[in-house]
Amino acid sequence: MEAPSQGQFSLPKAERLSGRTAVASVFSKGKWGAAGVLRYCFLKGNGLGINRVMVSVPKKNFKRAVKRNLLRRRLRESWRRQKSLLPEGAGIDVALLYSSKELLDYRTIYDTVGVILRRLGNDE
Repeated sequence: MEAPSQGQFSLPKAERLSGRTAVASVFSKGKWGAAGVLRYCFLKGNGLGINRVMVSVPKKNFKRAVKRNLLRRRLRESWRRQKSLLPEGAGIDVALLYSSKELLDYRTIYDTVGVILRRLGNDE
């Protein structure tokens, strides 16, 4: 088995969905779905040729910033490790929203993000 290249599992700034207009267009024009404890909104064809992600954990469900940050780290790590499931250069913007009031373990989140990425990858 070949060792992964250094950039294969990275999550650079260019692959993070940010900016008021980009985020607003995903939420207004995008399609919604749910898998396990995650809801997601995606918009295909961002014109950049790169897949971008945004994660959100609502303060309403987790009052303590420590827990919100932990869940955000788990979501980003799950995306980073499995982003190769999406086709290269598809230009898909994805917003992942954690919707449970329970603090789930990394393995559960990892599997749920994998389900979402497979759905988006097969939807081409």
